[in-house]
Amino acid sequence: MQKKTTILIATNNAEDAKAVKQQLSDEYQNVFTSTKPDMAVPDFENRRPDVLVLAFRLLEQAEHYYLKLYRHGTGVHPHRTVILCDKDEIRPVYELCKSGFFDDYMLFWPVTHDATRLVMAVHHALVQLKTSNTTPSALELAALTRRFGELEPLLDWVVTETSGHIDVAGRAITSVEPCMKASLDRFSSRLTQGEFADLVDVKDTKGLQDQLSRYMNEEINGQWLAVTESVLPLTECVREFREKCAPFLEFARRLNAMSKLVPATVLVVDDEEPSRTLLKMLLEQKHYQLMFAASGIEALILLRKRRPDLILMDMMMPGMDGMATTIRIKSAKQLSDIPIIMVTGNSDKTVVSSCLKAGAVDFVVKPFYRDILLDKIRKYLY
Repeated sequence: MQKKTTILIATNNAEDAKAVKQQLSDEYQNVFTSTKPDMAVPDFENRRPDVLVLAFRLLEQAEHYYLKLYRHGTGVHPHRTVILCDKDEIRPVYELCKSGFFDDYMLFWPVTHDATRLVMAVHHALVQLKTSNTTPSALELAALTRRFGELEPLLDWVVTETSGHIDVAGRAITSVEPCMKASLDRFSSRLTQGEFADLVDVKDTKGLQDQLSRYMNEEINGQWLAVTESVLPLTECVREFREKCAPFLEFARRLNAMSKLVPATVLVVDDEEPSRTLLKMLLEQKHYQLMFAASGIEALILLRKRRPDLILMDMMMPGMDGMATTIRIKSAKQLSDIPIIMVTGNSDKTVVSSCLKAGAVDFVVKPFYRDILLDKIRKYLY
């Protein structure tokens, strides 16, 4: 019996919901149904399912339901979808799964006698979800590796600064000793010359000088030597620290070099095919891995399964525009740190300010200059 796994069955037919739930309930504990159209979004957001089973008789109904979740929902909840389909709609369902709109499908009408096939499909969906949530991708490892490479200049700075402070302290200690001796000599001279006769009556000038000299040699010099020697272990410690860090710094350099061989992934969100084609040609030349979405909703659907390193977001799109899509992305904890560059044909200060307030890190104005766009992408990727 699976624990802490939530499955939501969405359909407009209560009998179908009951039949599907019955097939899953023997294996999975938290199986819920959603059959009322006006409760579609609340049911999904309240249950936050790991697997969403779409049990609509028509593909069009399943698509309408799923798009509604993104149009009217408030977040981007990671999950996997299994769509149950009619034998006459297998090909279009297959194409939608292949494109990433849905994750998996199963022939369900006419009702199959293989009851465990649905359970298996849900099991595979859960495995995929767990893997995507717990196993870092090559791109994520590359990003972490690049951050690890930043340790080298930091450690160099720490060692250099610490060595500098120790040297300054050592020179200061060394310079104080002759100053103290000179001060005592001057004080001794003033005493023997009777400058403080009204305070001290010096009867044996030579004896006083001998006592001050002995005090300097035995007391002050000894203490100063101890202070000077106390600095030496710090110097040795810094030297050993540098030596012990050397292999790790070399490892960081090698990792950093290797990370540059893993291309970053850029998600291009634009409803105009010519714009997507232009950006594809431009970014492929720089060896970026690319994802494309023709709408804000399509972008949100892609983001539930795959995380890009940066998003180029078109401002003006029908339905959910770039501003609304950016706000939705930034509201999702698992996506909020992805840098988003807005692409807009309007350079008005109000528009630019709104983009930045929505969570975008920067913007480019259409028609954009190639080098400016590439420089901004590099800026937020590395």
